[in-house]
Amino acid sequence: MSISDWPEGERPREKLQERGPGALSNAELVAILLRTGTLGQTALDLARSLLTRFGSLRGLAMATPNELATVPGIGPAKRASLAALAELARRYQVESIERGKAFEDPKAVRDFLAGKLRDRNREIFGCLFLDNRHRVIAFDELFQGGLASTNVHAGEVVRRALLYQAAAVILAHNRFLESN
Repeated sequence: MSISDWPEGERPREKLQERGPGALSNAELVAILLRTGTLGQTALDLARSLLTRFGSLRGLAMATPNELATVPGIGPAKRASLAALAELARRYQVESIERGKAFEDPKAVRDFLAGKLRDRNREIFGCLFLDNRHRVIAFDELFQGGLASTNVHAGEVVRRALLYQAAAVILAHNRFLESN
């Protein structure tokens, strides 16, 4: 039975319009993004399958295009929608700290860096450059490594700090963010 055959109050899109996005399950929200299912499988069935296969929303967001391509019914258009959602979520998380806004506590710094560096499949070392009031001047990913290591050159960190005339520098590594 297709979703269009369901009672209106149970259809994900109509449910979202009537009750708001908070009333929907993760699978229902993903189903809205997918828009359609496959032969014999509704968009909601496909969404549930994806969430089960990848373990969670975060797992689904981290899935590579090649991993998604192995799922029947997930073609280029659906892969693009899922990748766009993951990127929008990442950008939303870091948008609250824009250039010129001051960090007021360590949690805000951690949240900002987690949004920038978390869930990357390579080692990343970056620097957050701040002025004397702890306002963001810039964030630069300075070094990328392989799957398990990266080389950091102190001279490049110092050169960038001088270039930005930063009063403070916060060093960040994506594997540190995952462990805490």
